[in-house]
Amino acid sequence: MENHASDEADVKHQINEEQQNIIINPNFDDGLNNWNGRACKTVLHKSMDGGRIVPLSGKVFAAATDRKDTWNGIQQEISGRFQRKRVYEVTAVVRIFGNNVTSATVQATLWVLNANQREQYIAIANVQATDKNWVELKGKFVIHGSPSRAILFLEGPPPGSDILLNTLAVKHAKRNRPDHPPFYENPGFGVNIVENSEVKDGATQPWFTLGNCKLSVGQGAPRTLPPIARDTLGPHKPLGGNYILVTNRKQNWMGPAQMITDKLKLFLTYQISAWVKIGVGVSGSSMSPQNVNIAFSVDNQWVNGGQIEVIVGETWHEITGTFRLEKQPEKVMVNVQGPAPGIDLMIAALQIFPVDRRERIKCLKKQVDQVRKRDIVLKFSGLDDDSCDLFPYIVKVKQTYNSFPVGTCINRSDIDNEDFVDFFTKNFNWAVFGNELKWYWTEAERGKLNYQDADDMLDLCIGNNINVRGHCIFWEVESTVQSWLRQLNKTELMNAVQKRLTDLLTRFKGKLKHYDVNNEMLHGSFYQDRLGKGVRPLMFNIAHKLDPSALLFVNDYHVEDGDDTRSSPEKYIKLVLDLEAQGAAVGGIGIQGHIDSPVGAIVCSALDKLSVLGRPIWFTELDVSSSNEYVRGEDLEVMLWEAFAHPAVEGIMLWGFWELSMNRENANLVDGEGEVNEAGKRFLEVKQEWLSHAYGIINDESEFTFSGYHGTYAIEVCTPAGIVLKTFIVEKGDAPLVLSIDLSYL
Repeated sequence: MENHASDEADVKHQINEEQQNIIINPNFDDGLNNWNGRACKTVLHKSMDGGRIVPLSGKVFAAATDRKDTWNGIQQEISGRFQRKRVYEVTAVVRIFGNNVTSATVQATLWVLNANQREQYIAIANVQATDKNWVELKGKFVIHGSPSRAILFLEGPPPGSDILLNTLAVKHAKRNRPDHPPFYENPGFGVNIVENSEVKDGATQPWFTLGNCKLSVGQGAPRTLPPIARDTLGPHKPLGGNYILVTNRKQNWMGPAQMITDKLKLFLTYQISAWVKIGVGVSGSSMSPQNVNIAFSVDNQWVNGGQIEVIVGETWHEITGTFRLEKQPEKVMVNVQGPAPGIDLMIAALQIFPVDRRERIKCLKKQVDQVRKRDIVLKFSGLDDDSCDLFPYIVKVKQTYNSFPVGTCINRSDIDNEDFVDFFTKNFNWAVFGNELKWYWTEAERGKLNYQDADDMLDLCIGNNINVRGHCIFWEVESTVQSWLRQLNKTELMNAVQKRLTDLLTRFKGKLKHYDVNNEMLHGSFYQDRLGKGVRPLMFNIAHKLDPSALLFVNDYHVEDGDDTRSSPEKYIKLVLDLEAQGAAVGGIGIQGHIDSPVGAIVCSALDKLSVLGRPIWFTELDVSSSNEYVRGEDLEVMLWEAFAHPAVEGIMLWGFWELSMNRENANLVDGEGEVNEAGKRFLEVKQEWLSHAYGIINDESEFTFSGYHGTYAIEVCTPAGIVLKTFIVEKGDAPLVLSIDLSYL
């Protein structure tokens, strides 16, 4: 007989567990019991500011007052009331008051004291609070290890202003079940949704202007689609050569626009392409490079659809980008804008069309066979010729490990979770540390070095035969540089740079396979501005001398997606050539790969351009983001196949995979409690596709031939005398690999 009462009890227990608040006295019904100030005072109020501020709920609220620093606030210790490896959701109702501060960020932070007195601060969530209304602060956290103490506190506003707290709850987070895979009814792949993109017959409708600029039609644009659009769409009839001419521009944002709300479909990925050119307007404006941007206004929020930098009077340029909607908007407008006031803008053949990404992946799978596989000949000896006629020798070949580098970012707190470690060690053969090798982590205070976190992580990787990238020695973006470094004079800073190189590369010599030497040089210039142009090649050359075995990389973002004129492939190539001209030992090209709604043709175009440098290309920080796990999985699959199919790419590093251990929302492959989501399943399926298998019989020449990926194989040969098991490794090589296998000992 079925025990329905037991099932109901389990359900009730689960509901009660999810509803249980681990915060004691969450509404201050018991005064300030279990609450205290973090280096400040706490006070209970029924109202403030002459009755203007009253509780949103309940009868009272608390204030953290007499705050002397941004980290001061109200706190509660939750030690012993949480479960490790469980995801909790924090919900608080907050506002600010005093010191003439009308708006400030309030952040919920968790302080954790781990084993060996290792402190950890977990930023849970933040919200922009005001002195006018209560707002909700909401976020999640998970504790991987078994800390001795844990304290949740609010912080953030400037000193002198109060943090007001009405209620705070911490409950077991419910997992949102994934949406169904999007259904695209009549997706119209390859069909341009822009009306009158060729401005035929001299008419500009339905185009209109943003601002009081003027639209007219010119003749002389290219009669073919731009190359990247052509790569996706294939053969296309010739264009008419007309273009939109925009004159009398008085603001950067002025240009042609068109409403496209009703033509867009949710979760479809759109490729954007156009020819653009600029000319000297009536004001004879600047000849300096100008940005041209295709922008989307989605319910009055601007979204980047691609950018390019062009010079007045130059030839036509292709601008490209991608776009996707994941929530139903009220109105969407596309607009072409960007150059300085007074500069004329010309746009031809603007295309916005949905992309059939599955079809491209099918083509890439065929391309991969040419790029990544090697012919293998197994030559057998010791066969019984008499029995061969009666009993064919059957060969089963199964690849157990693909040696192509697929790695991930990990953090020190992650490895306290055995479930995280299990997924990591089973599915990745390379690693990179998220923060633990960065200078601001290893020497937050001058002269106080901390390599313990990196040592712990490196020990785990070495113990599991996982190679490690060193990220990063320096970081050119000033906001990432420690305050004590920013205060040094030129001589002191140069000495600190040389000491940093010596400390790091001596300590880890031979243990780290790569280094990102000076991160994001296309987006920052802290060291170059203070120490001169020669400091960049100097960093590479000192690093090479200290550890000649390590490959030294440049590393930057938005190189592959057309979203940022500062980091176009052309500018990245120029950076590398300039470094090499100054003697820098550049060994590899790092593309971070923080990408949205990727389109294969755009990514491939960037890879093709960068491949002329003749250096190995790695995706060093790949992540994708979508609220729909199925779409997220397809985004990731697009990037994996584009990389794997391109001969210049020699490795892929994901920028994490575990929920709450990643920088981006809606990017994880595994949820915070260890369940692989739909995107993670897609990732694992692709990894399985990258394992070769073969089955057949030994031929009359005593051979068995097949083509397979590089890596480790197991072979099973069924003979009249029994089964023979062997293993072998396929290394890189152009010539067929010939392996001899002796079966005579049976």
